[in-house]
Amino acid sequence: MAKAKEHMNLAFIGHVDHGKSTLVGHLLLQSGVIAEQQLSKGEDKFRFVMDKLQEERERGVTIDLAHARFDTPKYEFTIVDCPGHRDFVKNMITGASQADAAVLVVAIDDGVMPQTKEHAFLARTLGINQLIVAINKMDLVNYSEEKYNALKEDVSNLIKTVAYKPDEIDFIPISAFEGDNITKASENTPWYKGPALVDSLNKLKAPEKPTNLPLRVPVQDVYSITGVGTVPVGRVETGVMKKGDNVIFEPPGASGEVKSIEMHHEMLDSAEPGDNVGFNVRGVGKNDIRRGDVAGHTDKPPAVAKEFTAQIVVLQHPGVITVGYTPVFHCHTAQVACTFLELQKKMNPATGAVEEENPDFLKTGNAAIVKVKPTKPMVIEKIKEIPHMGRFAIRDMGQTVAAGMCIDLLPAK
Repeated sequence: MAKAKEHMNLAFIGHVDHGKSTLVGHLLLQSGVIAEQQLSKGEDKFRFVMDKLQEERERGVTIDLAHARFDTPKYEFTIVDCPGHRDFVKNMITGASQADAAVLVVAIDDGVMPQTKEHAFLARTLGINQLIVAINKMDLVNYSEEKYNALKEDVSNLIKTVAYKPDEIDFIPISAFEGDNITKASENTPWYKGPALVDSLNKLKAPEKPTNLPLRVPVQDVYSITGVGTVPVGRVETGVMKKGDNVIFEPPGASGEVKSIEMHHEMLDSAEPGDNVGFNVRGVGKNDIRRGDVAGHTDKPPAVAKEFTAQIVVLQHPGVITVGYTPVFHCHTAQVACTFLELQKKMNPATGAVEEENPDFLKTGNAAIVKVKPTKPMVIEKIKEIPHMGRFAIRDMGQTVAAGMCIDLLPAK
């Protein structure tokens, strides 16, 4: 089947309860993906769509990344609906790293929250270069232009700190619940002259597909499907996978021939960057591979690091980071504890200038070059060679303490 429209993955990020799920539900509703009758009655009608799991409905929280699809005149979007609660930031990390662009949802009644900052920073560190800001819940302030302008300024100042340019970004006053400025201009905001959300999405630039880089498919899940066999599922980050290709999964080293590839229940002959696919590999069983492994061609296999050098920024850490510290690194779909072996340089996060060689410790706000050793084999690539596979976030004590990228590595093999 020919893919007519260009495909983009879109993340919705921002503080919990700022209306991300409601907005996504409304977007799907207004673009005709969901018929009205599929929605449950009452206040939570839109969110219901995204939260398929019973547990989520009971808690009113979005946990899983819902790969819903909708079309604008120009693009086919897959929505990676990103969780907002504290304990789900790590989903956000693996989620946001799958997105080509993000909609940062900020509620007008709450304003900028700590999580708004964290998500904006992470989106940037994880390589999301295009941002749209949705200023939500305008109905709660009677669509006040004054309040919109005040929050627009706050958010502008915030995103400037992570090198987004506010003058290149749309700040859209919306009501996810009422549907204002989602698919068309709202009469409630005559003072707003910018695009509605769907028009803004249409203006995004499709990412250059890194088809010329080596194939990398981080495994998100592994399923057993009757009649097919073992089906790893993941997003093609770089390169092209074709039926008949010989692929290898690292770190385990399991390899075989690609027998079939499918996306959204349609069989494909090949898959390219951005495609979320399930594929079956001859001779690779369910116990051979797991989430966090990465598939590549056997002639250019994914790099397994024995240790690696990274540039990091400490986002929030209650104490100090010293040699020996072993938090969990979240890189593509892998989660591996890594030990800090050396703190090589401390840098000014704004300019990159070296402030201190071999510092004794790092604290919140510091940028640094460090050497780390994974406690078990993990795939990571140099940022200059395969940028999509070189970024990571560092988690500890239920929060994201740092984020960074791999600048050099010592291969395990």
